[in-house]
Amino acid sequence: MTAHTGFTPSLTGLRGLAALLVCATHAAFWTGKYTDDFEGWFFARLEIGVSIFFVLSGYLLFMPWVRSLAEGGSKPDVLQYFWRRAVRILPAYWITVLGVYLVFVWRDDVSDVGHGPTGLVRNLTLTQTYGFGHLHSGLTQMWSLVVEVAFYLMLPVFAWVIGQLICGGRWLPGRMIAAIGVLMLVTPAWAIITADGAIDVTARLWPPAFLAWFAGGMLLAVLARVVSTWPPTLSVLVGLLAFELACTSIAGEPTIAPASTSATIVKSVLYLIAAVALLAPLVIGPPGHWWDRTLSRPAVVWFGEISYEFFLVHVIVMELVMDLLGYSLFSGSVVGVFIVTAVLSTPVAWALHRVTAPLWRRKTVLVGSVR
Repeated sequence: MTAHTGFTPSLTGLRGLAALLVCATHAAFWTGKYTDDFEGWFFARLEIGVSIFFVLSGYLLFMPWVRSLAEGGSKPDVLQYFWRRAVRILPAYWITVLGVYLVFVWRDDVSDVGHGPTGLVRNLTLTQTYGFGHLHSGLTQMWSLVVEVAFYLMLPVFAWVIGQLICGGRWLPGRMIAAIGVLMLVTPAWAIITADGAIDVTARLWPPAFLAWFAGGMLLAVLARVVSTWPPTLSVLVGLLAFELACTSIAGEPTIAPASTSATIVKSVLYLIAAVALLAPLVIGPPGHWWDRTLSRPAVVWFGEISYEFFLVHVIVMELVMDLLGYSLFSGSVVGVFIVTAVLSTPVAWALHRVTAPLWRRKTVLVGSVR
C-alpha cells in the first residue's frame, strides 16, 4: 500500500499548472485563436486544465472515505465536510462575483441579461448555468465551479452507495472500482441524451457531462491503495499523447461541447486519460521522481496555493487587459494577453487568498489541497 497520506506538494503544484492552462485557453479565445485547424485545436484543448481540476478533486475528496474502509476507521463527518468545502470555496467566490459586478457598474456596462439583479443572484448561488442567459461575461469560467460544487454535494451520496450499499461497509476494492466505472458511464450516456437539445440548451454543461473526470479521481483514490508502482515517465507520455490526439478533428471543433456526440465522448475520454495519467504518478508509488520534483518546486507550489483565487479573478483581469493593450475582441497577441493577465492576476489572487485563508486554514487538509 503506497497511498500518500501526508501533504503532497506536487498535487498543489499540479493544480497551479491546471490554472495556467485554463488562463492560456481563455487568452486564446479572447484573441480569436480558436480556429478550426491544429493551432486552434491546440489552444482550445488547453481547457484540459478543467479536467485536471476535477480529477484532483475526486481523488482528494474521496480519499477519506476510502481510508475509512481500508483502515477500518471512522467515516468522515459529512456536516464538517460540507462546512469545510463551503468556507474554502464561497467567501473568495462571493468577493469575486461582487467585485466583477462593481467593475461592470463602474464601466457602465450592465446591459446584458446576466449582468442584472437576476444574474447576480444566479451567480452568487452558483446556479447560473442552469438555464440560458445568466452567465456574466466577466465570470464565464465559473461554469466549471458550478459543476464542481455539484460534485461536492453529491460525493457523500456516492461514497455511501459505493461504500455501504455496494460494499457493505467492508474494504472491497474490486467492487468499488466496478461501481466507479459505472458512475463514469454517466458522462457518455448524458452526451447521447442531450444530443438533440430537448432537455435544455445548457444541459451539455451540467454536472453529468463531466462526472467521468471527477469519478476518475475517485478511481485513483482506490487504486492508490491496491497498486504499488506507477511508472512516471510512461504515464506522463501517455497523458501527452492523449492531449495530442485531442488536438485533432476526432475531438471535434474548438469548443467545450462539440456538436457531434461522438466527438464529445471522444474528447471527454481523452481528457480523462490525460488528467489521470498526469496525476497517478504523484499518488501511487514512492515520491521523488522527476515529475514529482518538478511540481514540488517552491515557486510552483506557491502558485498552486493561490491557484483557486487565480482561477476566480483571471477572466475579469483579462477583460481589463484587453482594454489596456488596445485589443478588440478576437484580436491581439495570445502570448501577450496570457502573460500580462497572469502577471496582473497573481497579486490579486494572492491578496484574495490572504483575506479568505483565515476562514478555512484552521485545520490542515491532508494529502494536498483541493482548489
